Amino acid sequence: MQNILEQFKLTGKKAIVVGGAGDLGIAMVEAISEAGAQTVVIDFDDRVFDLCKDLKNKGLNVSPLKADVSKIEQIKESYKAALEILGGTIDILINSAGIQRRYPSEDFPEEEWSKVIAINLDATFYYCKYAGNTMIENGGGKIINIASLMSFLGGITIPAYAASKGGVGQLTKALSNDWAAKGICVNGIAPGYMDTQLNTALINDKKRTEEVFMRVPMKRWGNGDDLKGLTVFLASPASDYITGTIIPVDGGYLGR
Repeated sequence: MQNILEQFKLTGKKAIVVGGAGDLGIAMVEAISEAGAQTVVIDFDDRVFDLCKDLKNKGLNVSPLKADVSKIEQIKESYKAALEILGGTIDILINSAGIQRRYPSEDFPEEEWSKVIAINLDATFYYCKYAGNTMIENGGGKIINIASLMSFLGGITIPAYAASKGGVGQLTKALSNDWAAKGICVNGIAPGYMDTQLNTALINDKKRTEEVFMRVPMKRWGNGDDLKGLTVFLASPASDYITGTIIPVDGGYLGR
């Protein structure tokens, strides 16, 4: 019987992290790379290059790619390029690209709605579709989609974000149903209130912060490090019989 710690190792695994230069994405890239995976990081922000340079200097096997994931052609091209870097195979896909826009629902701009849905939901599906085909050919893999507490809740002044993350949750379950028998585990992580750029306005609003902390038993904002352990678990053989789940990392928020 394999030692339990061996089941969490990702040595020899090939991974793609979409949105890997974001506040939470960086932590997940670090986690799976430190666990042994060769990782391609796709992001729209130029800091993806500095991120990968820093991680390479730490001895990690990471490669950067820049792409605008709101555009289907760039999604296709970036997936193909990532697959070439990885030698034609992929074991792990993490979809963490996401944006946030706040407006009263009655005033929500059409172009902002379309952009949020394109990046948060459409891109998630397309990368899952492309990686899913490769994984089916190769006998299986692990897909981790970044959902949100807004996969369960409605939020305030964020109709597009809530709709997109609700869609990510349901998409995760649908893909799991279709692909579980083909060796692919599809799960989601639902971060709670995190100290990220997406929540800058919320963090700077003292009243709203007090309201959030009234509901969070741990009485603090989460951060990228809080996602590392779960990310490695869901990417590793330790979770081989877990699929179709959305796991909150929320400091106890949903338990109140």
